[in-house]
Amino acid sequence: MRKIGLIGGMSWASTELYYRHLNKGVQKRIGTSCSAPILLESLNYCDLSRLSTPEQWAHAKDVLIASAKRLEDAGATALMIAANSMHKVAEDVAAAISIPLLHIVDETGEKMKADGIKSAAVIGTRHVMAEPWFRQRLVRHGLTLAPYDASRAEVIDSIIYDQLMQGKVTEDARRTMRTFITDIAKQDVQALVLACTELVMLVDPDANVLPIYDTTRIHVAAGVEWILGDAP
Repeated sequence: MRKIGLIGGMSWASTELYYRHLNKGVQKRIGTSCSAPILLESLNYCDLSRLSTPEQWAHAKDVLIASAKRLEDAGATALMIAANSMHKVAEDVAAAISIPLLHIVDETGEKMKADGIKSAAVIGTRHVMAEPWFRQRLVRHGLTLAPYDASRAEVIDSIIYDQLMQGKVTEDARRTMRTFITDIAKQDVQALVLACTELVMLVDPDANVLPIYDTTRIHVAAGVEWILGDAP
């Protein structure tokens, strides 16, 4: 098996999901006595949360590049960033290391393209939903994306930052997300992208009114394929 590097802590709740499901994926494929070889660096999210200015993002880029280099030096053969939002600087991180970076948006886009999906809505943090970098990268895979709803984005942002990133899951939040997804399903879209690594804590991708592409699940699957040598 190949050792993979994981930059986590953004948030710890989603990092826990990555660690658990990378291991479960390996166990499912090759046996319950096995574990995934992972090098994990959990960053301090105090320094990386709710970034808004160019200076803050420049600092985040430097932090992630330094982390990626440490993981490469420690023996990682590929890298994963366990957060959608931090993929804003993923190209800079990838350029600073000599090992592959498994990009969460590309993995999701390729999966949707393979499934024949042409149109979708995206939900995640306001930053991911509103800024062009995420949407433009997904569109490269042949997708047309529905406009985001600003009022819905505010509510989802609050649920993610004030609850899920602290490991809290409430029934009120579940009901809110079910309502949002039902409303989105009435739009002219074929699928919904969960573009936040914590949203799977609230939303079951297999039990909803339209196909749901969970970026966490798809990213983890790519990680498992790399670990087991299925990916080039």
